[in-house]
Amino acid sequence: MLRVALALALSILLGLPALSQETPDRSATGGAQTLEDILARQRGETVDDGFRRENTGDPSRAQAPVPQLGTLGGLSDPEIWRAVRYGSAETNVSAGGTVATVLMQDGGMRWLSWRSGQLSRVGAWLLIGTLGALALFFLLRGRIRIDGDTTGRTVTRFKTIERFGHWLLAGSFILLGVTGLFTLFGRTLIAPLMGKEFNATLLIASKWVHNNVAWAFILGLVMIFVMWVVHNIPSRSDITWLRQFGGIIGNSHPPAKKFNAGQKLIFWSVILFGGSIAVSGVSLLFPYELPLFAKTFSALNGMGVTSLPVLGELPAQLSPQEEMQYAQGWHAIMAFLLMAIILAHIYIGSVGMEGAYDAMGSGEVDEAWAEQHHSIWLAEMKETGAKDTTNTSETAPAE
Repeated sequence: MLRVALALALSILLGLPALSQETPDRSATGGAQTLEDILARQRGETVDDGFRRENTGDPSRAQAPVPQLGTLGGLSDPEIWRAVRYGSAETNVSAGGTVATVLMQDGGMRWLSWRSGQLSRVGAWLLIGTLGALALFFLLRGRIRIDGDTTGRTVTRFKTIERFGHWLLAGSFILLGVTGLFTLFGRTLIAPLMGKEFNATLLIASKWVHNNVAWAFILGLVMIFVMWVVHNIPSRSDITWLRQFGGIIGNSHPPAKKFNAGQKLIFWSVILFGGSIAVSGVSLLFPYELPLFAKTFSALNGMGVTSLPVLGELPAQLSPQEEMQYAQGWHAIMAFLLMAIILAHIYIGSVGMEGAYDAMGSGEVDEAWAEQHHSIWLAEMKETGAKDTTNTSETAPAE
């Protein structure tokens, strides 16, 4: 108990300077950081590191004679490394350009702080909020049923190759999403619960799965774009569908083609966000061969955009490490947005709508379902004689 009391008293005493003064007195340390600086950073407070950035000695004395087994001359080791740390050291390189003179990349800590802080919090609440909203909607609206009785006659909704492309994309995205969440939250959530050894093994496996399954995701993305882009061009019927909220709210069911307006929004979200995820992911795998952001920032600078509210200054030259930090941030943001959208898509395709899963399960849907949700498409199928019917019974009662 005495030890606990002493530790508590010591912690209180060490915390008093933070309450009594805003700027620590560094005269006793020769301008170096103090214990209060360390404690302030541990509390998550912003610490002005100018006392370190500007404490790099007098460069004019750097060439002073260095006696054998003596000091380094005009500059000391800490001063030299502080200059390296903040990029003010005179570094000569034979190749690589300006970025090659960066010996110690300072942005890594800012990226790590953002990744473990704002990104993790906002991303987690986005997914939790989406699940909560879907659960609430299900409680209020319930499952969307097929009006009337089913006909017992089916029509081919999606061919085998279409379903293969869909499930290749869906399955790979689920694996990528789960392993990505493991990587992001493993240290803060999994390790404390399951132990560091388990978390390390899980993350090694997650990295291998993530890097290799990514190619299946890209293939699936290309497949569905080629097969369905012609069916996802906006049309006038989409305006009517949107005005009536697709029949989800209320009892009316607006006419729709093979894909309604809601499905088209999901399609283009998958193509745009998924494509951006794929490109940034490949850039993360090959940062030296496929840098993205330096060229993008350079183009924006050419248009007069030299800074953005969140990113700040847009540098036209970035080291490979900085490219990876920007790419990982963009990769994660796009992934969180697409995961939220896909959660809604999974809800509609499973418990949210009766008969919707059959379209991607067996590929066959009852004519009553097709008439209710895609009447224009069903009429086109009948007119062209492409309808594939299977007479299972004359009539089948509705659930």
